[in-house]
Amino acid sequence: MIIPILALVVVLRSFSLFRFIKILLIYLAFFSYPTHATDDLEQLSLEQLMNVTITGASRYEQKPQQIAASAHVITRNDIRAYGWRTLNEALVSLPGIYGTYDHQYNYLGVRGFSVPGDFTTRVLIMINGNRINDATYDQGPTGRDFPLDIDLIERIEYIPGPGSSVYGQNAMLGVVNVITRNGSSINGMEVSASYQTAEVMPQERVTFGRNYSNGLDALISVSGLQARGANRLLDFGDGSPPGIVRGQDGEDVKQLFARAVYGPFEFDFTYGNRRKDDPVATYLSDPLTDGQYQRDRRLNTQLLYNDNFFQNQLNVLGRLFLGEYRYYGPYVFSGERTLVSGPSNWHGAELRLLSTAITDHKLMLGFEYQNNTSIRQSFENFDNPASNILIKNSVLRLGVYIQDEWQITDSLSVTAGLRYDHNNWIGSRLSPRGALVWQATPTIAFKGQYGRAHRAPNAYERDYEDGAFLTSNPGLRSESVDAVEFTAEYQPLYNMNLRATIYEWDMRNIITLGIDSITELAQYQQTSGKARARGTEFLVEKVWDGGTRLRSSFGYQSTKQHGSILTNSPHFLGKFNFTTPIPLMKGMRAGYELQFFGKRKTLDGSYTDNTVLSNLNVMTDVSRIKGLQASLSIYNLFNENYVHPGSDNNWQNVLLQPGRTVRFRLDYRF
Repeated sequence: MIIPILALVVVLRSFSLFRFIKILLIYLAFFSYPTHATDDLEQLSLEQLMNVTITGASRYEQKPQQIAASAHVITRNDIRAYGWRTLNEALVSLPGIYGTYDHQYNYLGVRGFSVPGDFTTRVLIMINGNRINDATYDQGPTGRDFPLDIDLIERIEYIPGPGSSVYGQNAMLGVVNVITRNGSSINGMEVSASYQTAEVMPQERVTFGRNYSNGLDALISVSGLQARGANRLLDFGDGSPPGIVRGQDGEDVKQLFARAVYGPFEFDFTYGNRRKDDPVATYLSDPLTDGQYQRDRRLNTQLLYNDNFFQNQLNVLGRLFLGEYRYYGPYVFSGERTLVSGPSNWHGAELRLLSTAITDHKLMLGFEYQNNTSIRQSFENFDNPASNILIKNSVLRLGVYIQDEWQITDSLSVTAGLRYDHNNWIGSRLSPRGALVWQATPTIAFKGQYGRAHRAPNAYERDYEDGAFLTSNPGLRSESVDAVEFTAEYQPLYNMNLRATIYEWDMRNIITLGIDSITELAQYQQTSGKARARGTEFLVEKVWDGGTRLRSSFGYQSTKQHGSILTNSPHFLGKFNFTTPIPLMKGMRAGYELQFFGKRKTLDGSYTDNTVLSNLNVMTDVSRIKGLQASLSIYNLFNENYVHPGSDNNWQNVLLQPGRTVRFRLDYRF
């Protein structure tokens, strides 16, 4: 395993990029074997894809056509076919989603909303139904700070629109539920190694999993990533000339995941430790200064019980969960060395009852408790200790929810839900939801839903105060959003599906960074007036016999506040994903991705250019060496020069994104 990777490194340093790619293609051809695809890359039919169950919409299993929203599923085969490296890359392939990267974190934009510098706080991220958003910043991690290796994902469920009627906090614009693999899908051991250019990044993974004869299904995995990072030419404002940042873009990631299933019991343990060096001098720290970085360490675990009673008419789900988050950021301000930290701890429990005792009804009742026992934020100045601060807080969240899914006729169903949430920062909130699904004909369906969701200010927005950059605002209230969505689906052929969605949402009391009139420091404040988004999305999916699959979408979105377009909000999004066996090269498969992102408004009022990106992934379905598979991925295939908007925390108004990157990967199963 190590020898091929070392050989590739030598080749990379000795030859031009295109000659390197040519050699790798020959390398792949050597590994491939002229036979049929293995079960790992078995291509699901469209009917099978549409019957994959989704649990993230209502906390219980539903088929996509039963959900009154334009729900999407990304499978493990999709992740492999397109060579996606992070959860963010996979999600950005879906309608209505776009990404922003500031060389520290990846952020999700959903249906026109992505405030620069916001930590994806309005999207709920879960692993096997367990909340990953932390208790300090409410950050929804989707980049390399996401604590789970993407190779351990069985499927990704994305449900756009408000989900607070079931989940409460954070589920304003969408819910992402990541379902992990079980030990039975490994059935032995997997070893993976890859090498990536541009960032000079090797990555490794070792996974063991098995389903034992006594019924125990167990999996344990360890992953690592080390990146040197690229040298970057960056602008640091104030009339200063751009400077080349050398050796300050490195990254180190360590991850551990364990899962066990025995009868009705499930246990998950997820740990991720990521350090990202800071080339852009975030928070207006001293530019071109060594030793500045951000570290995110996450630990999430849950014990879950799920079983049926009374002749399967009552399903009982109970779970206990615990989470820890550790943030550390050493920075230099005006030559003074500082350390910013934001650790938090939380634990909680949930009980959910699902009854089908009443004919044609699925009645759900649940209670959720989360105690954020310790939220600590500190600013330590090693050169001026008199300015040190320590802020301690805690908050208790309680939620009760009820929902009824009523199958009125064979073709018509109605869902109504309501959730009551209380925490001692914002008081009580109600989140209603109503939805309708009409299967007009066997091939035509109509869906509609209305929902309201909320988000309480997080501890950073509410409490953090350092006396130099940011002042606190304990009077912040919760944000709220009201959304309406209508979807029409048509299946003209057994292997083809068309979908059209129109939506509108209004968001009030939006929390953004402003200026305090008394201290004249930055402060998170509630904006006046509502933001309104209106948009439409079109999706086509088609599967051909032989394993070829197409998924393409186009979206238009207009998001305004006070009559002005929001920053970092493109009008147009286009996605094209195509995967197919390669003709005349049996045993090999290609995945091609084309993405279009419309221009985005930046903080200074200017606009970025339209962006067109291409990614190509070529892999072996099977190999001459049993259990060995190889892939070659080229990201930003045509080396597009493009930028993303910066935030108030950046010196830069726009941030240049990575150019062409090549990755070679080997996987061995035994």
